[in-house]
Amino acid sequence: MTYQSDCTLPKEILEQIAEQGLDYLPELIRMVINTAMKAERQRYLGVAPYERSPERRDQGNGFKDKTMRTRMGDITFDIPQVRQGEFYPQALEKGLRSERALTMALAEMYVQGTSTRKVNAIVEKLCGSQVSSALVSKAAAELDPLLEAWRKRPLGEIVYLYLDARYEKVRLDGQIVDMAVLIAQGIDAQGKRRLLGVAIGLGEAEIYWRTFLQSLVQRGLCGIRLMISDDHAGLRQALRAVFGGIPWQRCQYHLQQNAAAYVPRKDMLAEVAADIRKVFNAPDRPTADAYLKQIVQKYEKSASRLSDWMENNLPEGLTVFAFPERHRRKLRTNNSLERLNREIGRRTKVVSIFPNEAACLRLISAILMEQDEAWQTGRVYLSIENE
Repeated sequence: MTYQSDCTLPKEILEQIAEQGLDYLPELIRMVINTAMKAERQRYLGVAPYERSPERRDQGNGFKDKTMRTRMGDITFDIPQVRQGEFYPQALEKGLRSERALTMALAEMYVQGTSTRKVNAIVEKLCGSQVSSALVSKAAAELDPLLEAWRKRPLGEIVYLYLDARYEKVRLDGQIVDMAVLIAQGIDAQGKRRLLGVAIGLGEAEIYWRTFLQSLVQRGLCGIRLMISDDHAGLRQALRAVFGGIPWQRCQYHLQQNAAAYVPRKDMLAEVAADIRKVFNAPDRPTADAYLKQIVQKYEKSASRLSDWMENNLPEGLTVFAFPERHRRKLRTNNSLERLNREIGRRTKVVSIFPNEAACLRLISAILMEQDEAWQTGRVYLSIENE
């Protein structure tokens, strides 16, 4: 049964939006979120408004005001209540976690005296003029348990596993260091993308990757058929230690970039790139191997180092040919996770230098958690049935 909300935007609200434009945005946000929360309560109750049904779980019990600080200023929402049981609308929380995490990171910088004039202005706008360490601690106490629970939630069968890392500047023991943010993304048995976990380390050495991968296994990760990542010594050692025997696909995009370092003359770059694409775009593995043999021989004399590199490295980008043809385009590179990393970078750029490791992990966890929720409710990414 589908339950329709009994709340729609009145004509006068639409007229106000037309007249005031962006100045009316806070009120529009309030109306939309209130509408979503009322619909969520109806789904929780199991009946439409004023409907009698044995499926009813509870009864509505009015609303309770709650004021939340957003980029549009303070907005007071009407939180739907029920008479019994525990109900809290997730519509209010989704989309606000990463904003709260960002605000907290900036506030921590402000409190610790490491902020710039620009950061001070942003904090004042987002948090108000009074920002204390007690306020930051209280906010963290509310958000951190939720994010930690998400990072430790049970996993299950993941058919394809993508791994990548990015770097963020973090203040550690009085120094600013580049810390590695390790991220795991997967495609589950239903064909939907999932964000599996995130961890922070001092780099991409084998010990950090191995610890991270082992934590995924401890949470129930299983069923992996293929792993996709860029080439990195620490990551490859960790994959062999934790997932030995599972096929690995080296990102074709990065392979093509790596090849440029072995091209002796700039005027050869386009030709070499076209030859490598011909191998990667072959219809099947035997054809790809034949094309590879041809280009290895082609560059033996004019670019011997390139020829040797191709022979030893390009086969690592051909593992994908052992998998269904309709899956290959989305398995041949790590681009999906690369795009996500760019979005994370867009959000973390505001902070610039995180005041501590916890602030960095908090913001990135919140971003990933929101994206994971969006993917779960979105369309199927790959059709896995009967594979």
